[in-house]
Amino acid sequence: MEKTIQDKELGTILLRTSPRATRYTLKISKGTITATMPPGGNEARMLAFIRENKEKLLIALAKHPARPLLTDKTEMQTATFRLHIFRTDRANFYMKLDNGILHIACPAQTGFTDERVQKLLKDFLEQALRHEARRLLPSRLLDLASQHGFTCTGVKIFNSKSHWGSCTTRRSINLSLSLMLLPWPLIDYVLLHELCHTIEMNHSDRFWKLLNEITENRALMLRQELKKYSIL
Repeated sequence: MEKTIQDKELGTILLRTSPRATRYTLKISKGTITATMPPGGNEARMLAFIRENKEKLLIALAKHPARPLLTDKTEMQTATFRLHIFRTDRANFYMKLDNGILHIACPAQTGFTDERVQKLLKDFLEQALRHEARRLLPSRLLDLASQHGFTCTGVKIFNSKSHWGSCTTRRSINLSLSLMLLPWPLIDYVLLHELCHTIEMNHSDRFWKLLNEITENRALMLRQELKKYSIL
């Protein structure tokens, strides 16, 4: 079961049942509450659980607000292009990545609060980010690996909603396309972070010492700066 409800104070709440869930849980991501219950769970009980935790949820929502709507007023600069959303007399949506600008054209009567419109605009943005990530990140990672003496067995671009990157026990590195939303110093920090995991597969003192050495003692500063950004 999965359905969405709206609350005047809490906003969007996604109610879902998960076969892996063993209890009632609440999670907030980008301004949306996900309420998960185990198979056979009771919706009324889930709603009561939400009401019991309302004050905590309101505090958490303030810390994790929803991402602003994508509109023709949106200003966004990624690592390689500027976003330009505009209205046009044409009847269809279309996109074009040209000369450092991602142009997304929308019909003149487009309602930007429509969830379907937001999904389409986000899909266009993801396509462009994926294209740029595949074009630039693997070679950037391999250059940094060579520069600092690391070895990785492969690089993949994926669309993670929770991690900028990850490293497998086989020393293969996965990178989120959302990395292209970051400035290049922070992109390099994430790439070096994952490369350090090819040697230290945890976040031990040895890991942070190694990362600090190859970032010129800026690991903590870069880590704090990264927290200011969110994944698409």
